Amino acid sequence: MTQQSLSTGLPVIDLSLADGSPEDRTRLHDALRAAATDVGFFQLTGHGVTAAETAALTGAMRAFFDLPEADRLAVSNLNSPHFRGYTRTGDERTGGSQDWRDQLDIGAELPPHVPGPDEPPYWWLEGPNQWPAALPELRTAALNWIDRLSGVGRRLLHELLSAIGADPGFYDYAFAGHPHLRLKLVRYPGTAPDGAGQGVGTHKDYGFITLLLQDTVGGLQVERPDGSFLEVPPMEGAFVVNLGELLEVATDGYLKATSHRVVSPPGARERYSVPFFYNPRLDAHIEPLEFPSAHHAPGATQDPSNPLYAEFGRNELKGYLRAHPEVTRRHHAELLPLG
Repeated sequence: MTQQSLSTGLPVIDLSLADGSPEDRTRLHDALRAAATDVGFFQLTGHGVTAAETAALTGAMRAFFDLPEADRLAVSNLNSPHFRGYTRTGDERTGGSQDWRDQLDIGAELPPHVPGPDEPPYWWLEGPNQWPAALPELRTAALNWIDRLSGVGRRLLHELLSAIGADPGFYDYAFAGHPHLRLKLVRYPGTAPDGAGQGVGTHKDYGFITLLLQDTVGGLQVERPDGSFLEVPPMEGAFVVNLGELLEVATDGYLKATSHRVVSPPGARERYSVPFFYNPRLDAHIEPLEFPSAHHAPGATQDPSNPLYAEFGRNELKGYLRAHPEVTRRHHAELLPLG
């Protein structure tokens, strides 16, 4: 992808080309390699998720945010040592500043894993979800979404690794068992009362691949190399894909994890989105990727305020401790120095 194309939009990549002819697969891999080594963001079509599945999820999501506040607060993440549940508008932070959005955090439905004395504290992140009693269809739609997008994420990762000449199954070990699959149902309720435009502040995702479903209201922006921001226009039927920091570190910067943000919609207009995070097991140790162009890798980005660890769970817990200080104080005060 050229620098000029960065000013006009993101590449659109059709994953169904993986089922086509050798020429189709070559086109797919060329496009994936260009997008992933340049900006780290692209639009994904041909993923196989149906309009009916999408409608089931978005309908249940809007119904959740239409519930009375008392019903939403009944599943507050303040109740959960696993950081699952509802976060009120303004209670999450990015870069130390308030995000003007509310959301429901959901993950794979698992029993609580209370860390033993010799286990790392990131096991607190594994546990059950909280579901609103008045909306049973939300559980069905959300868990189906996790299952469907896990399949999309796995296939996309395999094709991406193939595109750079690596073994497509190189990281299968990291996802064996119970990978840390998560999604957020997010509402941006318009501009904050103080006029601040931070829907969610500038950040990179921690894991491997993020698949984002966004509605028709814009606001997502990708940071260019010169520090300016590119608007990511909504595209019907497509997921916005970005790569996480673990893939950047694993490839020594050959694959790019790009900073991005959401600017609040103007006035009282609402924006809805559903990011899905295709992440490995919490205890997965991410080995450096072996691929032919590794010697051309420019090196991963270094941020002294955000050290990255090869063990995924340490990165994920660090992020939650910072983003949800009230949950941390209530359930994990002993971990505050890590935040």
